[in-house]
Amino acid sequence: MISRAVAGNLAKASWIRRMFEEGARLKQERGSDKVFDFTLGNPEVEPPAAVLAAARRVLDSDVPHLHAYMPNAGHPRVREAVARRLAAATGLPYTAEHVLMTVGAGAALNTVLKALLDPGDEVLTVAPFFVEYTFYAENHGGRLVVVPPRADLTPDVARLEAALTPRTRAILLNSPNNPSGVVYPASTFVEIEAMLARAARPIVLVSDEPYRALVFDDVVPPEVPPLVTRSIVATSWSKSLAIPGERIGYLAISPRMPEAAELFEACTFTSRVLGFVNAPALWQWVVAEVGDQVIDVAPYREKRDLMYEGLTRIGYQCVKPQGAFYVFPRTPIDDDVAFVRLLAEEGVLTVPGSGFGMPGHIRISLTVERDTVVRALPGFERAFRKARSGAAG
Repeated sequence: MISRAVAGNLAKASWIRRMFEEGARLKQERGSDKVFDFTLGNPEVEPPAAVLAAARRVLDSDVPHLHAYMPNAGHPRVREAVARRLAAATGLPYTAEHVLMTVGAGAALNTVLKALLDPGDEVLTVAPFFVEYTFYAENHGGRLVVVPPRADLTPDVARLEAALTPRTRAILLNSPNNPSGVVYPASTFVEIEAMLARAARPIVLVSDEPYRALVFDDVVPPEVPPLVTRSIVATSWSKSLAIPGERIGYLAISPRMPEAAELFEACTFTSRVLGFVNAPALWQWVVAEVGDQVIDVAPYREKRDLMYEGLTRIGYQCVKPQGAFYVFPRTPIDDDVAFVRLLAEEGVLTVPGSGFGMPGHIRISLTVERDTVVRALPGFERAFRKARSGAAG
C-alpha cells in the first residue's frame, strides 16, 4: 500500500519514537518514578513571559488582516525586522529580500533543498547529524553523504573535500550540534570557504542553527555568513523561545551570495508548492517583536555539568557539550544498540548513536528535571559495569 521508499525509511527512522514507546511501557510496568526518559529533545521549560504577552497582544489586536494570506516569503515587516537583527549581528547588508519565514527549521531545510537539488545530487554532512537530514535530502531526489568528524566531533574539512563529487550541491552543518552539543569554531568555516573556492562548481553551505542561543561557558558560535560567501542560515525559535510546537523559523540567504535573488525567488516558490504556503502569521508577528528573547540557559548548563561530570566519573568517554541540551558519550561496548537495551533494563532511556550516523555512542537529552539526572546516574553506572564485565567475559 505505501511506497517502498517510505516503508524502508520507517524502519530506519523509528529509534527515538521506539524508545519513547518503550518508556511508556516501562513506566506502566514499573511506575513513572523508576523510569528516566532522556530520549526526546522537547523543552520542559515554558516560553518567556514576554513571548506569551506578545502573542496575546497580537490576538487581541483589532488591526485588520493580521491573520490573512500574505506573500509566501512572509510578512515584509517581519522579514525586515529579522533582516535588521541579521545585519547587526553579521555586518552584512541583509534586507527583507534575503529572509524567508518558514514553518520551523525543518521546513526551512526542505524549502532550500528542494530549490537546490536535482535527482541524484548530493548533500554532504558531518557525523553525528540530526536524524532527519537523510530523509530531507531524499525528499527532493538527493542523497546524503556522511563524512566522519575529527576526534573532537568537529568537521574534518580535508575529509569533506575528499567527499566532493560533480554531484555535490550543498554542505549541511548543524552547530551547536544535535546530538553532540559541540560548537564548530570559526576556523572550520574559514577552511570550508577556502575549500569551496577550489571546488569545480558552486556549492552552498547550509548552516542549521536552531540551538545557536543555547550555549555555555561564554562560548560564542561564529556568524557563518561573513566567513562563507555562499551560505544560507536555516533556524527556528523552537529552542531559544521554548516554542517547538508553534513551528516558526526562517531562511536567511547571504547578501554575499551572487545567486541570492535567484535563490530567494526559488525558495519562495518551493515553500508554496511543498504545502507550507507561508509560516504562521501569529508567530511571525510575535518573533518580529520579541524574537531576540532567550530562555534562561543556566538550568541546562547545570544539568550538562551534572551529567557530564557524573558520566566521566563512572568511566564514560565524552566530548564536553558547549551548547544545545544533549550529551553524547561513547558506549563502553561497540554495540550501542545493545548498550541502550542494557540501560533500559536499568530504567534509563536513551537513543543509540547509530541513528545519528555515529555508532558506539548514545544521545542523552537534558530536557528533564534536575532531579531526574541525579537519580538516573546510578543506573548509568550499573549498565556501564554490566557492559564492561560482559565484554571482559
